[in-house]
Amino acid sequence: MGTTGDTLAAGNEALYEAAFRTGDYAEAEAVFTGLLDRARAEGDRALEAAALDRLGMLAHFRAIEGDLDRADADAEQRLFEQALAIRRELDDPAGVAESLFGLGLVHQVFHDDWATAMPLYREGLELAEKHGDLLLRSELHRHIGFFHTLDDLESDRALHHLRISHELRAELGDPRWIPGGTVAVGLAEIADGLREQGLAHVRQALRQARDAGLSARRIEWIEGFLREAEASA
Repeated sequence: MGTTGDTLAAGNEALYEAAFRTGDYAEAEAVFTGLLDRARAEGDRALEAAALDRLGMLAHFRAIEGDLDRADADAEQRLFEQALAIRRELDDPAGVAESLFGLGLVHQVFHDDWATAMPLYREGLELAEKHGDLLLRSELHRHIGFFHTLDDLESDRALHHLRISHELRAELGDPRWIPGGTVAVGLAEIADGLREQGLAHVRQALRQARDAGLSARRIEWIEGFLREAEASA
């Protein structure tokens, strides 16, 4: 029988495979729900927080693939808040960073509330740079980069964070995550006046997505970004 860490890793793998390729979250949901039940039965607070956080992220991936207006943002927020409270209580800095990121996503994506999201992202990044893994650091840099692209329009700062995010994804080496980093860098370069360089990156992202076997929806997203970029003056 595998360890709890192995089971969490298997759940994450199922989650990412669903998010990037299959759209079928049943396996990941079963893993995380089972871990949550076990954690509560055994009084394992760290495992409870991890399972709550993963269920929150699963809800988030499902939501962004569907109609955001119909998503249960409050339920997702409660999952991340419960995980965050436990992890603060346990003084788990890597876990706190992870749950801060999830909570930031709720405010950014569902409410377009950067004023609430950014302090969560910044605190999360400070902790993640010391305690977090490559993917979490990449995600935090990515969304801070989005803030500088979309909200305060500081394209040079956006590009700085998005390049770091992309480099971390490349270091991670998972081909499912790399196209999103490439396209984000490309769009930021275009916004910063580096049009041809940016277009080259968006086209590269499309090739990477196809080579990685990403879902039709994710490929369509990149194709849409490319069409808009090529049409822009």
